[in-house]
Amino acid sequence: MFSVGELSQAVKRTIEGTFERVRVRGEISGFKRHSSGHLYLSLKDDQAVLAAVCWRGQAGRLSIQPEDGMEVICIGRLTTYPGQSKYQLVIEQMELAGEGALLKLLEERKRKLTAEGLFAAERKRALPYLPRVIGVVTSPTGAVIRDILHRLADRFPRHVLVWPVAVQGEASAAQVAAAIRGFNGLPADGPVGEGMVPRPDVLIVARGGGSLEDLWGFNEEIVVRAVADSAIPVISAVGHETDTTLIDFAADRRAPTPTAAAEMAVPVRADLEASIRTADLRLLQAMARGLADRRKYLDAMARALGDPQTLLGTATQRLDVAAERLENGVTAGLRQRRSEVAARAARLVHPRQLLAARGQALAAGARALDQAIAGQLDRSRARRDRIAARLHPGLFASELRVAADRVRRATADLDGSTGRLVKAADDRLRAQGRLLESYSFRNVLERGFALVRDADGHVVRRVAGTGDGQKVSLEFADGVTDAVIGTSDTPAKPRPAPKAAPKPSSPPPLKQGTLL
Repeated sequence: MFSVGELSQAVKRTIEGTFERVRVRGEISGFKRHSSGHLYLSLKDDQAVLAAVCWRGQAGRLSIQPEDGMEVICIGRLTTYPGQSKYQLVIEQMELAGEGALLKLLEERKRKLTAEGLFAAERKRALPYLPRVIGVVTSPTGAVIRDILHRLADRFPRHVLVWPVAVQGEASAAQVAAAIRGFNGLPADGPVGEGMVPRPDVLIVARGGGSLEDLWGFNEEIVVRAVADSAIPVISAVGHETDTTLIDFAADRRAPTPTAAAEMAVPVRADLEASIRTADLRLLQAMARGLADRRKYLDAMARALGDPQTLLGTATQRLDVAAERLENGVTAGLRQRRSEVAARAARLVHPRQLLAARGQALAAGARALDQAIAGQLDRSRARRDRIAARLHPGLFASELRVAADRVRRATADLDGSTGRLVKAADDRLRAQGRLLESYSFRNVLERGFALVRDADGHVVRRVAGTGDGQKVSLEFADGVTDAVIGTSDTPAKPRPAPKAAPKPSSPPPLKQGTLL
């Protein structure tokens, strides 16, 4: 007879020994990435469903990122999970099931990224006409980088930065995305020179031709998003002219070949020099023609003008006449203003006379104000005397008697209420005293118990806190004695009991009028 655990282990050994390494094809469903990093999914076809798991250490080395609906081929070993009485596949490798599955996944991913707007035309930016620095993301050993450098040297030599990456395989997508983000992370407008790493003005992501599987790293979502998020314009040059990857839609420009990408990045230097020489010659010719035309115009204007002395003679004479008239007018005006000022000064009164008149008026007003105040005071005293004569103390005697009766009644009520409150407070205080006395540990000592303290006076509560030969003190109800833990031939020397804390006595009754 088997136990449940024994039977489960026997089944586990049988399945793992029979299916030690299997290759399974199916469609992914129920994919879930756990917070621990493990991957959980199911492989299904039209006949059955197989549970599968990929542990965290192996999940990072998978060549593809699993998604629901993806048809894949998984390689691994079959095992059981006793906790749920089911068998499952432990995945070690995963690959897409054929080119048809790749094309289907590519089309689904393209629709998804298009819906997010990563391929929108308004996101495209113009390439700089003459970049100062060009960044190239490609393999450092292939023919692609040599073709790009050779073409740039022929057309217009520029400072080139190469970020070496793997352009094929499992690590390709992560390295290409990291290179694009790395170039964007460089400081803008950085210096260009030996030992310096400036930020490129344009990026070229390049790779030679290959199959769909070879170019798949440039269809990964991480690469497409890195290109779309790039602040630097990107030229995509992956594969041949007939090859199309998703970064071609996200890039600002697509080149059919890496050589064509180099041609898009820079103009032809010889053509620019020829254009500059032609523009320079045309500018010189235009300047010469302009100077000749202006010289002819100036000569014609000079002939049309008369003699400057003749033109200025009449104007100079008019200026002299106007200046003489102005001088005469200013002199006459000043004489008239002086006469007006003298006439007005004769009519003015001296300030001392004005102050004397104002002082007399002020003194008269002060005397009138004093007389008015004295009359008002006399009238107020007479009115007060008339009112005082009409007042008599007998008018308020009855009101005072009523008020005195009210005060006596209120005093009696207050004395009664105060007495009741004082008695209630006294009862509560006595009850608290009795409760405090019942909680005293000395009552426990009276029942035959003892209180054990160590040499420092701390209470010993457990045997674990003592040791052989340790000195302690024992407090009984009638005194305190010393003792030693363990056996000893020397009798303990008794000590007088510490002064017991006085029992709380009942407080004296509170008298009426005492404030608690």
